[in-house]
Amino acid sequence: MGGLDRARLVAVAGLAALAVAGCGGGDDPASRPQRQVERKQQALTEAQAELQGQTAAFCRSSATYIKSLDRYGDLLARSEPTVGDVKEAGADLTEPRADVLSSAEQVRSAREKVATAERELADAYAALASVKPSTSVPPPASPAPTPPGTAVNRVKQADADFTAASAAITDGTPVKQASEDFNAAAVALEMSWIKLFTDAGCLPEDQYEQARAAARDYTLALQKSLAEAGYLKGEVDGVYGPATVEAVQALQKENDLPVTGTVDKATDAALRADLRAKGGAEADQDIAATAAVQQTLKLAGYWPGPVDGNWTDALTEALKAFQTSLHVEPTGEVDAATIAAVERGLAQRSASPATTPSAVPSK
Repeated sequence: MGGLDRARLVAVAGLAALAVAGCGGGDDPASRPQRQVERKQQALTEAQAELQGQTAAFCRSSATYIKSLDRYGDLLARSEPTVGDVKEAGADLTEPRADVLSSAEQVRSAREKVATAERELADAYAALASVKPSTSVPPPASPAPTPPGTAVNRVKQADADFTAASAAITDGTPVKQASEDFNAAAVALEMSWIKLFTDAGCLPEDQYEQARAAARDYTLALQKSLAEAGYLKGEVDGVYGPATVEAVQALQKENDLPVTGTVDKATDAALRADLRAKGGAEADQDIAATAAVQQTLKLAGYWPGPVDGNWTDALTEALKAFQTSLHVEPTGEVDAATIAAVERGLAQRSASPATTPSAVPSK
């Protein structure tokens, strides 16, 4: 065999050996799992980019839709619905509503793709670590904020309720009832969309924190008012939870309003009216109680002023002087010790001849 033939034979043998080594046990056992990790990482990156794009589109469309819906709900900008608004009953929202709901579903689908890609990447890392123990496995990724299924379903239910309420309004519906029913359904729908909007991460972090703080402040004020009016039995904690919803519903039932659990115009007016009525009753009770103290002190010779139900500093000093004469601590308040001392004095007086009241102390 010539030299050229021998050289060709050696070259062919070398190539064959390399090919065999590539298919057999000479290959690095971590190379294939490493390539799988790289592919899964690329798939996750693409899924995340799709989710980011779908979320941005949803945020734009839902922001526009909420502004349009606020024409009927009046949560963001106060206005009065016209008869035309009530009769149209949101017909102008039909097309944008379909678009934004479709966008929400696309976000949810994109989020599911990201979740799948994250799981597959985690499995690829686990396979690599099994053959290469020194592999640094990244921690699980935090799920991106997206519209959860329950929030989307809540929006759909509120939308159906709004449509039903609108359809129930006819030319024969009293204007007051039509306005109350229409606004109640619109507020419930707008609230559900605002919740979905924030859950999707559509607000920048600083605005989100501001919105959370504003929502908590509003809820605290609402809960305090509901508690003062006697509707809230639970804790005033700034959380618009089941107890607050039940309190609002009780208020609505008491005032023959649509029972939604959200505070619309009519519900707000009813709560304010209840507070005014309760405040007036409490004020009357306070006046009566003060007048009773003035009358008692006048009979005892300690109050030269009028019996007008107006508590003044002079009345406090007169009460302290009266308490001193009764040998109780001069607190300036009608406490249990003072009442007990007065009762003892009355009992003693009824058992003995009438006495002349003590002189009025100098003020």
